[in-house]
Amino acid sequence: MKKKGKISPILKEEDKALDLALRPQSLEDYVGQNNIKKNIEIIIEAAKKRKDPSIEHLLFYGGSGLGKTTLSYLVAKKMNSGIRTIAGPSIKKSGDLAAILTSLKEGDILFIDEIHRMNSSCEEIIYPAMEEFRLNLVIGKGPMARTMDLKIPKFTLIGATTRLALLSSPLRSRFGATFRLDSYTMGEIEEIIKKSAKLLEVKINKQAISSIACRARFNPRIANRLLKRVRDFSQVEGGGTLTREKAEKALSFLDIDKIGLESGDRKILGVLYNKFDGGPVGLQSIALASGEEEETIVEIYEPYLMQVGLIKRTPRGRVITEKGKSYLKKENGGT
Repeated sequence: MKKKGKISPILKEEDKALDLALRPQSLEDYVGQNNIKKNIEIIIEAAKKRKDPSIEHLLFYGGSGLGKTTLSYLVAKKMNSGIRTIAGPSIKKSGDLAAILTSLKEGDILFIDEIHRMNSSCEEIIYPAMEEFRLNLVIGKGPMARTMDLKIPKFTLIGATTRLALLSSPLRSRFGATFRLDSYTMGEIEEIIKKSAKLLEVKINKQAISSIACRARFNPRIANRLLKRVRDFSQVEGGGTLTREKAEKALSFLDIDKIGLESGDRKILGVLYNKFDGGPVGLQSIALASGEEEETIVEIYEPYLMQVGLIKRTPRGRVITEKGKSYLKKENGGT
């Protein structure tokens, strides 16, 4: 059987420029997460009325591609503040974090992506910085060691995480507001694709938009990436307006079915059904049988398979649902 193209839900380097280009330029242009947007606007407006250069620290959590980074940049833009972005895993030593904090200006925003992966030793540094805008540093070692109390500019920390439970309780409690980003509705995904197509100067009809949206896993990042892939395919095939027929031909070539499942998703389902009689089965066994890493299954495949009701978790392990069994039967040509 001929191997078809594949799109991974994981963000690739080549797609980062696209994501930046399609990122909304204001909270008003940001589609979805309406309750979060209203809360952010209130927080910012209240700070402006108090003439406070910073707002309370914010924590965004939810799956990859739902807009945590975008919201952080829009907060900075709304506040007319500078923003410094760092990845949690890159902060390995407390001294690294101290250097970053002392380089901030009054009112700046420090955005830490995947903050749950920040080295735990850095938390002792960040607590007083968040609460009192001070750094308590230890200079030297042994009998010659001394402490230094250093005042830093008022700043706002925005943390983003896909794994809220891995964030320590003391750190979570120091955020003034915590927001969960939910999956988007089909209507919101269609609106995002429509806006993105305009930015990319792609002529696309409503039927093609709907065809792409139903395969986008309710995720803006995936929707934008699918749009780009379909656009590329259409241009190679002759260009013109993107129609449903062209979109579905491209998506079929990419091996993405009508509910957004890829070959990797179907492999996980097949392993559950064919090798473990539908479960229950433990995560480690699924990983060994499928050749995928446990983290990949938990973070990439499992959330959407559960969201569309094809598998479920039980105290004894993962189980394929009746809906999942029906899906596999149809895939294999059954009724």
